[in-house]
Amino acid sequence: MAESSTQVRPGGRSAKVRAAVHHAVAELLAEEEAETLTLPAVAARAGVHPTTLYRRWGSTAQLLNDVATSRFTDDLVVPDSGSLEGDLRRWLSDVATDVADPDTLALMRATIGSGPAGGCACVEDRHRQLGAIIRREQDRGGAALDVESAADFLLGPLYYRAVFTAEPASADWARTLVSTYLATLRTP
Repeated sequence: MAESSTQVRPGGRSAKVRAAVHHAVAELLAEEEAETLTLPAVAARAGVHPTTLYRRWGSTAQLLNDVATSRFTDDLVVPDSGSLEGDLRRWLSDVATDVADPDTLALMRATIGSGPAGGCACVEDRHRQLGAIIRREQDRGGAALDVESAADFLLGPLYYRAVFTAEPASADWARTLVSTYLATLRTP
């Protein structure tokens, strides 16, 4: 997964500028097509000079990557139901609900469209969350599952439906993905 190249200084004016810029990006994506998003437009909305954005982020793609990384990091609690199926069903239905949100979807589409690192910004934390669920199952004595394969099977269809179709996945549909995935693991 790609790491964000943005350096964030904690607190003070820097944090206020970053928050204002992130908020401006969200507002602009909710109002306009992603293709119209420019650093000068974001700067105007955020009330900062464009050079601040060029100096800190350098490009619209890097800004979108930072916003997405911030938005998708630690936004979901990894459930602990006591079983792999319960954890996956709860987590994936939460992911489905999240990506069905119009503002989240606009950010995902813009970020993915901004370049190769954009997709990583949208799923990096989801992979960490899934890895935590799988490690917990292994600690309980369950099967050693591969995070990448699980992500391909569970997140792939969900993100495909959210990003490329007009019909985002529902939480119920996401839970059926989990049942199908677990059934494939039991099939020799």
